[in-house]
Amino acid sequence: MHIFEGFLPSPWWQVWFAISIPVIMYGIYQMNKLVSQRREIVPLLAVAGAFIFVLSSLKLPSVTGSSSHPTGTGMAAILFGPAVTSVLSVIVLLYQSLFLAHGGLTTLGANVFSMGIAGPFVAYALYKVASKAGMNFYLNVFLATAIADWVTYVVTSLQLALAFPFEGSVFASFKMFALVFATTQVPLAIMEGALTALIMKYVVQVKSDVLVGLNVLTSSAATKLREAME
Repeated sequence: MHIFEGFLPSPWWQVWFAISIPVIMYGIYQMNKLVSQRREIVPLLAVAGAFIFVLSSLKLPSVTGSSSHPTGTGMAAILFGPAVTSVLSVIVLLYQSLFLAHGGLTTLGANVFSMGIAGPFVAYALYKVASKAGMNFYLNVFLATAIADWVTYVVTSLQLALAFPFEGSVFASFKMFALVFATTQVPLAIMEGALTALIMKYVVQVKSDVLVGLNVLTSSAATKLREAME
């Protein structure tokens, strides 16, 4: 999903920066507020950032000018919301572009939008809606994470299609990019969803009070999940 350095022409790389920067600024505000109110979540915040870094570094060859990999942002979105996730994502993407030649500086805005904003927003929204509907917690985490991963690559396909329309057709270009991404991304998203559900099961077991404090789970739901493990 990381679009390579210099691959997007003007004005598209500037457009994605303009869209992403306000969300990142709001995310910084939200993160500072969250940390000041709940210092105990700092280790979990660090784990979520590390999870994004590790998974998004596992790249596979894919579309020219980009690559396929898990995103790792679904868990952070469920825990902290999409705005805070955008901040974690920009830190990860900046480090990867500077030290791993993965992504780029001019394409940072586009990569943050697809991986750090669009995907996490969908994960957060799906999780909240499914929670209110009474869906099983682990199934909810799995679906929210997997679908958010797919959304990230749909957005990346759109970004590439807008910049490089095939014979003047954005839709034709989008279709070609999306089909190539789907080959690797469908199974990767499923695996990421399963891994995230397992990690969240561990968090429920050892730190369910933090999840309650973050409004990820109600107190009664956390109690039921812990009792089911006994």
